[in-house]
Formats: sequence, structure tokens, C-alpha cells
Amino acid sequence: MSREPARQRPSDRSITFWSWLFPVTYAIHIVEEYWGGEGYPAYILRLRGVHLSTARFLIAQSVGVILVTIGVILARIFKFPQMMLIILGAIAFINGITHTVTSLSAVSYGPGLFSSVFIWIPLGLFTLLQFREGMSRKRYWTAVAIGVGVNVVIGIFAMSGGRIV
Repeated sequence: MSREPARQRPSDRSITFWSWLFPVTYAIHIVEEYWGGEGYPAYILRLRGVHLSTARFLIAQSVGVILVTIGVILARIFKFPQMMLIILGAIAFINGITHTVTSLSAVSYGPGLFSSVFIWIPLGLFTLLQFREGMSRKRYWTAVAIGVGVNVVIGIFAMSGGRIV
């Protein structure tokens, strides 16, 4: 009875490269959300009746890019870069799916749709599939759950118009 050999954990160089794609692609996604169509603040107002000022949108997105960047750095320092990569992959994949489903249900373009379909969904899915090797099942699914949780928090924040309280 032969077993397929276990795949090795991805190299540090590979993890580092793919990790840094997330802040870069996040910036691309923000650019599309800001300039795409009517812009995300106007889109969410029209679609959901949620008032999110352009200033609040840009501040929140800037904080998001900073947090992702800090997360990548801290994951390297504290030796959990592969787990952070799975968290970021889950965040990107789910956010991309959310943009796509929202646009399909509204039967219209939504700001962030193209970067979701052509960058975040493929990047997130690739990351989730490619970098699970070398992680315990529990650790992998914990990272995915954290990514899902982050998306829930982002959704609540967006639907509150970017207000914390």
C-alpha cells in the first residue's frame, strides 16, 4: 500500500513573496473602489442606503492597508507567516466573492468588481490551496476562520457607514 509523499511546507522565500502581494493588491483594489464607477461611497449609499463619506472611506482603507502591512511584518517577526498568508488569502477570497455576488444581484458594476474577479479571488483561492501544506488541519482552519471573522467585522463596519460606535 503506497502512500503519496507528504508535500513539504512552502519555502520562506515563497511565503514572503506571496505575503507582500496582499498589501499591493489591496492598494489596487482601493483605487478601483475609489475611482471605479460612481465610487464605493456613492455605490453603497445607492445600493444599501448607507452613508459612508469619501473621507471616512479613505481613512478606513488606509488603516486597512497599514494593518495588513503590519500583520505581514509581525507574522515574520513572531514566526507565523504561513498562517498570516492563509488569513489574508481567506480575507481576499471572501471579499472578492462578496463584491462579485453583490454586483450580480444588483445586475450592475460595483466598484472593486474587476480587482475582485481578476486579482483577489484568484490570489485568495491560490493562497488557500497552495499554502495549506505543512500546516496542521486545526491551524489551517483557524486561519480561515480568522479571515472569515475579519470579513464579518469589515462588513459590519461598512454597513455602519464606517462608524466604530
